[in-house]
Amino acid sequence: MDVLIAIESPLSDDMRAMIGDLNAVLADLTPPEHCYHMSVEEMAGGDTTVFTARNGDGALLACGALRRHGAGTERIGEVKRMFTRPRAQGHGLAGRILERIEALARDEGITRLVLETGDRHHAAWRVYERAGFTRCGPVLDYPDTRFSVFYEKLLTGEA
Repeated sequence: MDVLIAIESPLSDDMRAMIGDLNAVLADLTPPEHCYHMSVEEMAGGDTTVFTARNGDGALLACGALRRHGAGTERIGEVKRMFTRPRAQGHGLAGRILERIEALARDEGITRLVLETGDRHHAAWRVYERAGFTRCGPVLDYPDTRFSVFYEKLLTGEA
């Protein structure tokens, strides 16, 4: 599938619609009190970079974000808001977005990527594990509940 992966503002109408669709999918899989969504306004903050995948016609197919935490030697990157529209799944778009997130994190000197996902998000687990993420205990200040699965990837070696 021919797509362009780029950094974009999350404040466009089609990104707002995509994040709305993502939130609806997550609401079907996880109790609302265990969903840790970022709004598009939060995604537009200076600590977050949003990547998108668009086809040749400009249609938005997938997205993901890098959110930065900490300062100095304790900087951690968090993978957030990963989503591929159902019609575009199976073409490796999430993996390509994760590669871009990792490359940016490495360029910025971040040495660890982490993420929280749901306990019923099996397709997401496959994407993260293919990208070299491994399961770990709770990260950042997420609560340790049965509804969350945590992953990390150390970026100290070669890309």
